[in-house]
Amino acid sequence: MTDDIRRGLPAPPPLGAAALPPGTYAGQVVLVTGGGTGLGKAIAAEFARLGADLVIASRRADQLEAAREELAAVPGAGRVTAAVCDIRDPERVAEVFDAARAASGLPDVLVNNAAANFPSPAEDLSPNAWRAVVDITLTGTWFVTREFGRRHLAAGTPGSIVNIGASYAWTGGPGFAHSAAAKAGVKNLVETLAVEWGPYGIQINGLVPGLFPHADMTGDIRDGLDRAAPDAKDGRQPALRVGAPRELGWAATFLASPYARFVTGHTLVVDGANWQRRALVNPEVVPVREQLGRGPFGG
Repeated sequence: MTDDIRRGLPAPPPLGAAALPPGTYAGQVVLVTGGGTGLGKAIAAEFARLGADLVIASRRADQLEAAREELAAVPGAGRVTAAVCDIRDPERVAEVFDAARAASGLPDVLVNNAAANFPSPAEDLSPNAWRAVVDITLTGTWFVTREFGRRHLAAGTPGSIVNIGASYAWTGGPGFAHSAAAKAGVKNLVETLAVEWGPYGIQINGLVPGLFPHADMTGDIRDGLDRAAPDAKDGRQPALRVGAPRELGWAATFLASPYARFVTGHTLVVDGANWQRRALVNPEVVPVREQLGRGPFGG
């Protein structure tokens, strides 16, 4: 095969295109945690484009207000409410649901996007570093999910949950032991709660993003990508391109929509096959410490 016939996967439709019929989410309320920046905001924008009332939650008020204004300007968007929330605090989580109900109604859809992460050799992780990532990514996700489920169970109403996951929930994540362990728990919640809550009309699915560069990526994650593939990120993807954030938003709107009501307990990977093995022979092992430019472990 020569380079001139390797074109990769086609580009997606342009920003502003919708994957579902106009108004699919009209009259519905969608809560997106971590919705003030990055992929959370991109996901929220696609729900807004389909007519949803949005509630975006995040820890930083300044980012939330900027995102609220941006999302309110999306054509087709309903009401957009911003709520400052640390999802590690179950009382504050309950207050966010109260605020959502007062503004637009009980959320019909929950997107658990908020998470924490940074690269580190496992042996360098302090107890506080471990707790910070696991408490936000797994425990915080559970607090928000629990509040959503309990309110719908009490009201006797259906609902849909989408948990943003990571492929290293299956494969392991060298350099990200804390996040990989937490995301494995998030994936298991999908499979467990689909069975427990399905009889009551609550569906839950997972959504795993591949490489979707965006302006809000943290410096350490961006540096890691640059170390792995400077000036060649597209060439390291089987699709020969990276993802556009709107593609993740389209997947989320489908999973939570009336068109996916019989899909529950499933985790959809949207990454252009990037997590699959692609070489006949594995590359030479380079210890994580060396990949991160760390010196020998000193104890």
